[in-house]
Amino acid sequence: MVDKVKPLKLESPATGGTQLDEFPTAMNPNQDHANMRGLVIQSDSSSDEVVHLTRDSSDRMTFKDAENTTPVDLSTLVAGSGGLTEDAHKTLRQLIHFINEGPAEGFATGAYKEILPSGNPFPTSMTWYESSSKSKIIVKRLITWTGANPTTDQWKIYDTDGSTVLWIVTDSISYSGPYETTRTRTIAAGP
Repeated sequence: MVDKVKPLKLESPATGGTQLDEFPTAMNPNQDHANMRGLVIQSDSSSDEVVHLTRDSSDRMTFKDAENTTPVDLSTLVAGSGGLTEDAHKTLRQLIHFINEGPAEGFATGAYKEILPSGNPFPTSMTWYESSSKSKIIVKRLITWTGANPTTDQWKIYDTDGSTVLWIVTDSISYSGPYETTRTRTIAAGP
């Protein structure tokens, strides 16, 4: 069990209080608000300032700790590090957002798909680009065929620079006659 203590207070109507306490009295945790510049949370064995909550000059609440030594404001935590906004989620470059048929919500209109070899019923490459200029790849699918059966199906997702591979998902497929029997998936970070 931890020791729970009540800070002492000096309350005055001149400083926002509702009563005049000329001598320190116990703070009521159900009524009183502490007025302070920041809050430092101590560990069991030190008296440091590693975990620190403050308010910055733009009136934003900020947080820092041992892993986040630069103060981060609450809006940043809510929008990014602490969770994703709906718009940010739409633009994530994760394959789950692209399998089956390329980019959609959150991406600019004008994405362009190229299928190679052109006009072949067994395409080996399907690439989505940001535009018809084909300067930046979004996602690429490569298929290896054995007869009429795809035996390797690989997806590559690219970073916003259009050339750095973020993730590669490769399926190795086995068949009994024309029927798929097994599929082994390998997931790896880009090279």
